[in-house]
Amino acid sequence: MREYNYVIYSFLLIFLATSCAPNVKEGYDEKNGYTGNISISGAFALYPIVVLWSEDFKKEHPNVRFNISAGGAGKGISDVLSNMVDIGLVSRDLHKQELVRGAYPIHVAKDAVVASFNSNHPNYALIKERGLTQEELEGIFVNKKYRLWSDIDTRFVNKPIEVYVRSDAAGAAETWAKFLGVHQEGLKGVGIFGDPGLVQAIKDKPLSIGFSNINFVYDLKTKQTVENIGILPLDLNGDGRIDEEEDFYDHIDSLTNAVATNRYPSPPSRDLTFVIHSNKKTKLLTAFIQFVLEKEQQSYLLENGYVPLNDVVKNNELNKLSL
Repeated sequence: MREYNYVIYSFLLIFLATSCAPNVKEGYDEKNGYTGNISISGAFALYPIVVLWSEDFKKEHPNVRFNISAGGAGKGISDVLSNMVDIGLVSRDLHKQELVRGAYPIHVAKDAVVASFNSNHPNYALIKERGLTQEELEGIFVNKKYRLWSDIDTRFVNKPIEVYVRSDAAGAAETWAKFLGVHQEGLKGVGIFGDPGLVQAIKDKPLSIGFSNINFVYDLKTKQTVENIGILPLDLNGDGRIDEEEDFYDHIDSLTNAVATNRYPSPPSRDLTFVIHSNKKTKLLTAFIQFVLEKEQQSYLLENGYVPLNDVVKNNELNKLSL
């Protein structure tokens, strides 16, 4: 099993690069494989698995140098369209204007955004039993209909709901907003930069609520939620309780299975995407993306909290590379 060490890397997400060496000319020979540089930036959601994929690619092609950083999906798409990087990591749907400017998307995995709250909430057990509907979440994050927990349910504590959202242009925020019928700018709450920061904010506040990429709220070794974090279940059928078919949050494998079988809705489940510039589809980039879509690399996804592509989708993405 290959797992990403979040305890170490969470402090380095923005600044870590797997190599800071100078650029080398791109090429290929049978003995040494590919030579060249691949620069990547973007979504926090994809960053951990991309580091693993780059390490494996370098084992086969040791003369390829990677420079990888996380800064949000907005940064990834901006960087690739301005030719600052070769691959932008994007965890939301592409906008029409981005496609017009040359964004060329290749889906490489799936995951999901989940509502998260503090596990020390005084009504933790009741919230897990009851869940919240899409309409109730809209009343928290969008139109501020509910300002006190007791406004949602009189059984909840009569204290303010502390709402946290993302301050950066983030795929998680855009996906969560789309689930609630708005764009990211329509989400209301205290803005926090990045997944690690938002998770920490929720950990610190017992009455808080937010949303996160699943890889930042589950421990990949125990498969359970991280300390002081609870996943707020979605009452999808609106019957005021979490039924058996809606109850799949206590273990990351149950959640990823729900994403794979469409029991967890889309959005907030979503595609995770490599975006390259349409005029920059080099042999090296094509080789790396093909490598990522191979069976062995896709097999890392489940154990790291992602959902692999099925064969139909994977073949469709491979065909894009040959166009």
